[in-house]
Amino acid sequence: MYKYVGIFMVAFAVLIFVFLGSVDGFSTSHQVCTYDATKMCKPALATAAFSTISFLLGAVTSVVSGFLGMKIATYANARTTLEARKGVGKAFIVAFRSGAVMGFLLAANGLVVLYITINLFKLYYGDDWGGLFEAITGYGLGGSSMALFGRVGGGIYTKAADVGADLVGKVERNIPEDDPRNPAVIADNVGDNVGDIAGMGSDLFGSYAESSCAALVVASISSFGINHEFTAMLYPLIISAVGILVCLITTLFATDFFEIKAVKEIEPALKKQLVISTVLMNFVTELLSPFRQLFLCVAVGLWAGLIIGFVTEYYTSNAYSPVQDVADSCRTGAATNVIFGLALGYKSVIIPIFAIAISIFVSFSFAAMYGIAVAALGMLSTIATGLAIDAYGPISDNAGGIAEMAGMSHRIRERTDALDAAGNTTAAIGKNSSKFFQGFAIGSAALVSLALFGAFVSRASITTVDVLTPKVFIGLIVGAMLPYWFSAMTMKSVGSAALKMVEEVRRQFNTIPGLMEGTAKPDYATCVKISTDASIKEMIPPGALVMLTPLIVGIFFGVETLSGVLAGSLVSGVQIAISASNTGGAWDNAKKYIEARSLGPKGSDPHKAAVIGDTIGDPLKDTSGPSLNILIKLMAVESLVFAPFFATHGGLLFKI
Repeated sequence: MYKYVGIFMVAFAVLIFVFLGSVDGFSTSHQVCTYDATKMCKPALATAAFSTISFLLGAVTSVVSGFLGMKIATYANARTTLEARKGVGKAFIVAFRSGAVMGFLLAANGLVVLYITINLFKLYYGDDWGGLFEAITGYGLGGSSMALFGRVGGGIYTKAADVGADLVGKVERNIPEDDPRNPAVIADNVGDNVGDIAGMGSDLFGSYAESSCAALVVASISSFGINHEFTAMLYPLIISAVGILVCLITTLFATDFFEIKAVKEIEPALKKQLVISTVLMNFVTELLSPFRQLFLCVAVGLWAGLIIGFVTEYYTSNAYSPVQDVADSCRTGAATNVIFGLALGYKSVIIPIFAIAISIFVSFSFAAMYGIAVAALGMLSTIATGLAIDAYGPISDNAGGIAEMAGMSHRIRERTDALDAAGNTTAAIGKNSSKFFQGFAIGSAALVSLALFGAFVSRASITTVDVLTPKVFIGLIVGAMLPYWFSAMTMKSVGSAALKMVEEVRRQFNTIPGLMEGTAKPDYATCVKISTDASIKEMIPPGALVMLTPLIVGIFFGVETLSGVLAGSLVSGVQIAISASNTGGAWDNAKKYIEARSLGPKGSDPHKAAVIGDTIGDPLKDTSGPSLNILIKLMAVESLVFAPFFATHGGLLFKI
């Protein structure tokens, strides 16, 4: 997959250079500054070159982050299984510390590369801070574009294998999850690393890069940029740097200060991580903020994220009535399970949207668009802790798979299942997979996209965005449709790949003598190839939809219509993402609730209904839902990068 991503990376870098360089006819002469007509700024050709370089840096950093995450998780899976022999507490520490290593690595990578890039670019740009931070936006575009392919491709890979393994193995053949007799079991476990680790790592790196770039761009045209206050300009990076230190202290509460001795202590320990990190970050930010308004913006983002997280937990944890109602509905079959699950997902949107709306209003009141960008950074300032929790889930899941395939004792499998169950619930609070940090990712995506939208409007020299004008309204209604189109593509991609996987698994069970008895080995390689081929082939159409839409709209319809598209996709995309992620998470934990409470033994009709719901929810919570927050951010940051080109040469159809 990285080969195809590399080809895209080079091709799109050339496109950035050509489009931005043509804004001023590839002239090397200085130009009038966009935000101050009394000053002369660096040539557009320089912005094109530096934007291309920052795009490549962001893309490479994103890919490296995902790759390193997979390496860490691969080592951690087996070690967690081995530690489970000593007790659930020891296994928890290994799984959580492994996730923490990935979280700190990703956050530090993004921060260091961005800081070095800014200082190197500053050597050329000097006092032209508008040009400097416009060029830096390419960093966010590179990180987010790689995250899109990682998320979509990884999601298709893992869910094709997961659906195939579950439908044939658990429903038709009544064999346990991760049973080595299942031909799709290796592809399923590999998929956890590809989708839930590499894809999630790239996704959160993209969120971090875009939120930082949005804050820096908006700050560059504020009083900070005009007065050349470099320390104040770098306030967004200070928030991120302090967040890493706060998260480092926070992890000690889970692994060193308090010891996990029983299964029931795991989930509270994970939830406390976000509470502790939020409280500590709130206190430290107040001490470091140069202005009280900025501290309040960060605080609004922090607490809004926590509220979204706990609301998400309420709707996806089997400790509360919503998921228990879904589990109870399985008594009458899969249809009622699906109906209850969909209703739960729709209802779970209400409070998070209010939280996002209030945080937007409050942060804008304090510091305009810069306040919204800082609020998004506040929500993501605890990204290292969120990633530790998020990566913990798939690491625990794969540890259970290794225990099952290695024929280890039933007690060890129970311990790894307990770790995984806690991971599924806490993943729903946070993420997007891998669901505890999902709520945070979606909430921050809304704030980041709005800040990027504001920067785009300024850079494209749009005075007002009037929804009553036809140009804007047609963009608004088309933009609201895009998340549905994108979701349809990703859902069908998973379905098509899963169809091939189911047919292959059935074929092997029917044609390989002794497979069910355990005397013959399945052909794992064929199933791995099906998932691999499907992920590479099927990630292209959704990726093309997201990457080409801003270009087509900007070139042919102009910046006003594009502003409508961005607003429409933001409004509908956030709500679909929350609903899809929570519906899938609820179905997953409803199945686990039935298994744990013996409401229906494995193989019974209620359990089969729950497995069907879980299978339907897999692409919702691990492919379509998580990918949608990338869609709304990526379209916004891409529009911001190409804004000068669209403003100069766009709107061809309206010029005829």
